[in-house]
Amino acid sequence: MNAFRLTILLMVVCLSLNSLVAKADDPDAIVGKWLSSKKKNQVQIYKQGTKYFGKIVWMMEPNDPATNKPKLDKENPDEKMRSRPLMNAPLVTNLAYKGNNTWGDGEIYNPEDGKTYSCEVFLKDANSIDLRGYIMGISFLGKTKTWTRVK
Repeated sequence: MNAFRLTILLMVVCLSLNSLVAKADDPDAIVGKWLSSKKKNQVQIYKQGTKYFGKIVWMMEPNDPATNKPKLDKENPDEKMRSRPLMNAPLVTNLAYKGNNTWGDGEIYNPEDGKTYSCEVFLKDANSIDLRGYIMGISFLGKTKTWTRVK
């Protein structure tokens, strides 16, 4: 009887550890739809090759109230890009999985100020990520925003 209980206990421990390891090292864990910290946009993060990208797929206000036409990327520093709609515009580019629930070496575009920042993403749990945008390649010169998974 004691050997049976010990065997069951060991099986439960092994299965638990196996599931923790799988969750801790899943490069595709950020793939999906995420609600921005201001809850005004949803970003679809997807994998292309070995890199991860994100684009706007939903906006609380997709149309400009003044024109009733789709909102445009009017703050973009490239004049040619200012006429592109924000819907489906790329925000996150070239993220690489670094291990330990961390993605880095990417960039994030902020359509509110037209600037592009270096970017890192940290998976907090299955339903939230911390996205850190920073300047000059120096992580402490930036801001972290929490995005939540859209179910």
